[in-house]
Amino acid sequence: MEENEAAAQQDTAAPQNTADPESKRIAAGICGILLGALGVHKFILGYTTEGLIMLLVTVLTCGFGAMVMSIIGLIEGILYLTKTDEEFKRIYIDSKKGWL
Repeated sequence: MEENEAAAQQDTAAPQNTADPESKRIAAGICGILLGALGVHKFILGYTTEGLIMLLVTVLTCGFGAMVMSIIGLIEGILYLTKTDEEFKRIYIDSKKGWL
C-alpha cells in the first residue's frame, strides 16, 4: 500500500510537459507572423533574452525599430511553420537556435 502511495506522489510531483513540439511550432509561427515586433514567438519557445531584445527594440525606438523586428518575426514565423515537427524540435527546442 505504501509503495503505491509513494509512486503516486512521484507521479504528481514530476513536472508535466503538456506542450508538444507541434503545438509550440504552430503557436510560435502564428505569433511570429502576427506579433513578430513584440517577440511573443520567442517567449513561447522559452527564448526570454531574444524576446526581450525584440520587445525593447520596438518600444525603446518609439516604434521605428518595429519594422525591422516585424520582418524578422515574419521570416521566423514562416520558417517555424514550414519545418516538420522533427526538424522544429531538433533545431529550436533541442539545439536552442535563438535567431533565424
